[in-house]
Amino acid sequence: MRITTRMMTNNMLSNINKNKINLSKLEEQYSTGKKIQRPSDDPIITVRALKLRTSITEINQYYEKNIPDAFSWMDVTESALTTINELLRKMNTYCVQGSSDTLTAEDRAAIVENLRQIKEQIYQEGNTNYAGRYVFTGYKTDSSLTFMERTDNLRYDITEKFTGKDIETVFRVSGAYELKDFDDTTVNFDTPPQLENTYRIKLSYDRLEDIVIDSIRFSLPVSDTESVEQTPITNIKTVSVNDPNAYKPEPGFVNFIYETGELILHEDVYNDLRIADNIELTYVKTSFEKGELKPEHYFNCVMTDLSKPEQDPITFTKSKQEIQYEVNFNQLLTINTEASDAISHKIGRDIDDIIKCVNDVIHTEYKIQEVEKRLKDTNLTPDDVERYNKMLEQLNTELTLRKEIMQKAFARGITSSNEEQDRVNVAVADLGSRQFRLRLTENRLSSQKVDFTELLSKNEDADIVDTIINFNSAYMIYNASLSASSRVVQNSLLDFLR
Repeated sequence: MRITTRMMTNNMLSNINKNKINLSKLEEQYSTGKKIQRPSDDPIITVRALKLRTSITEINQYYEKNIPDAFSWMDVTESALTTINELLRKMNTYCVQGSSDTLTAEDRAAIVENLRQIKEQIYQEGNTNYAGRYVFTGYKTDSSLTFMERTDNLRYDITEKFTGKDIETVFRVSGAYELKDFDDTTVNFDTPPQLENTYRIKLSYDRLEDIVIDSIRFSLPVSDTESVEQTPITNIKTVSVNDPNAYKPEPGFVNFIYETGELILHEDVYNDLRIADNIELTYVKTSFEKGELKPEHYFNCVMTDLSKPEQDPITFTKSKQEIQYEVNFNQLLTINTEASDAISHKIGRDIDDIIKCVNDVIHTEYKIQEVEKRLKDTNLTPDDVERYNKMLEQLNTELTLRKEIMQKAFARGITSSNEEQDRVNVAVADLGSRQFRLRLTENRLSSQKVDFTELLSKNEDADIVDTIINFNSAYMIYNASLSASSRVVQNSLLDFLR
């Protein structure tokens, strides 16, 4: 094969160019520390790098944003639950103190005030928020758990559910006397006050509208898995707490005391409901004090804004409202705890019962002191003295009975605070287990972040030592090709004409 000078020149230039391209690539790797500078340099490395960078970006989103935000939310929730637990412990302590019959009126008044403050603080803890979002209100993070001010323009039709176990046996004093009875000559003070028991369903709210509850719907269990709906109870009579027969319903009837939010059952109605696994009724409330729990966070209800009659009512359906964060690839974690799982109306209603019983005792003691004061009047006739002594005897009997009821109320407060503490402890334990899972996920993501970063480095970062060696080698080869080429092209046209 004949090799011409042009062929040699072309090969020389081609080899020089190849060596220069190779040297340029190595120089770029040496300068940038990367294997490739553009996707076309190596499509395989490019595709792998894109996938690894996407994974690292997602991990950073989870590890640096989602997980810290979830931890902050859960830490705020845990702090509030811990505070509530401590308040319940204090309530239990006060109830134990109150159950003692050696307390003075001042001691009981102090306990009542402390219990009132505890009730307000427990519900105030329910308004805990994180970054402007209320943590106990499910999806309604812009709505506080309680009313922040007195509200009279909202009507709620509340549907509340109970079971037969929620029916309480409570005691009251009947036949009590008032100071005004002394001037009533028809009252002879011969009949002593008596202690009566009654059966009660205590609604979650008091100060209700005096609208007749149309029916009480209930079902009775027929097996472990099946219940049968019974004929609704419609014999419901709305009465005022001032009605002398408010706590004495007629046979087959239920008295609805709207001021106190109580349903008083006759014994035969109680026998029908005591084993019910579902008792359901609907009532109306339109006036809410500051600090009362909002019904939509606890019950199925219909809210009507009375100040805006043109607006349609809003229906709230109570359902599980879990706020979930994506904390890992295809892994969701619930971060919130709902108020209905940790804070109940019962604790506030039980405290109200205790306060009422203590006030009844204080009122009876006041009546006794007033009668004793009047007996010191030397201008009293013998008949008046005898009448006052009879009255004093009955008032002392009433005081004994009311103290007994008060001690029972404190005993219910002890039981209630223990049960509520158990409820809060369950919520804290559940929250703790989720925090533990989140911590494990955080640790795993930390390891994955290191692993993916290492893989990305191996995939696209150049080995500096190898690059330096290869660069020096390529540089020598390039210079050698230039040297060889200079010798090949030394001959000119004159050399061939000689």
